Amino acid sequence: MGRFDHLATRPARGPSDLLRWRLDRLQGRGPVRERDPVGAPVRPNDGSVVRALASSLTWVGHASFVLRLGGKLIATDPVFSTRVQGLVRRLAPPGLVPEVLPPMDLVVVSHNHYDHLDLPSLRRIGPDARYVVPLGNAGTLRGAGLRNVVELDWWQTHREGDVEVTLVPARHWSMRAPWDRNDGLWGGFVIKGPEGVAYHAGDTALFDGFAEIRARCGPIDWAMLPVGAYEPRWFMEPQHMNPDDALRAFELLDARTLVAMHWGTFILTDEPSQEPPARTREGFAKSWDPERLWVLDVGETRALPSRGA
Repeated sequence: MGRFDHLATRPARGPSDLLRWRLDRLQGRGPVRERDPVGAPVRPNDGSVVRALASSLTWVGHASFVLRLGGKLIATDPVFSTRVQGLVRRLAPPGLVPEVLPPMDLVVVSHNHYDHLDLPSLRRIGPDARYVVPLGNAGTLRGAGLRNVVELDWWQTHREGDVEVTLVPARHWSMRAPWDRNDGLWGGFVIKGPEGVAYHAGDTALFDGFAEIRARCGPIDWAMLPVGAYEPRWFMEPQHMNPDDALRAFELLDARTLVAMHWGTFILTDEPSQEPPARTREGFAKSWDPERLWVLDVGETRALPSRGA
């Protein structure tokens, strides 16, 4: 019985569902995974623009960003490895690596799945950064020599100088080994600085919690929302959003900017590799100014204008 089973996504997916997915693929039912998937476009980034800007956002790939806000350098779910769990190969190289940057001040990790909590990458950042994780995850980091860890429950806040980090709910689950399913909590992060408010959703399905996040945390300026890893839908719907879900989440959040993530880096599911950004752009343009959608290249850095600018 996992510590957080009562909060985990419903309906839960287990080994029998995974077997059904594999059999469906073998028998030609449902989406067929691409033979030669293409990664997201890549821009070389030597860190100079990040060092020069007072506030910025850089997509490293997948759910990994480097955020400069409130005078702090912050990494979200940092994964620099060429493979995750030794199995899934990276399609696009990391857009930024810690060696070209000043030391990280804060690292937030949304949950313990290997494509979000990658210990080799965290070791590259090193023990001097402050790591902020959901309840039940500190032991994994401390076992890797990263002692400077803060655990948060949903809606708890950690303050670091002018930056506030609040763990908020997500519709997901956790597991690093078959015997620790849902022993560690999961979530997203609302990161507030003097320039504005960033929200990193981590891994999540669509749920009513987006409206509550807006109500409790106030206006969101930059909402980093997953738009990929969604097929087959019968398997992924309880745990991952598709582009339509991400647009609905953006609407519930009433955010200023949608930053697309969780696509074009690792092939985890069956949708075509370039479908998530295309569907997101198409759907977004029907309701909002396309300038409010950021589909970044891997390695692309954008300045974060202060609210009202």
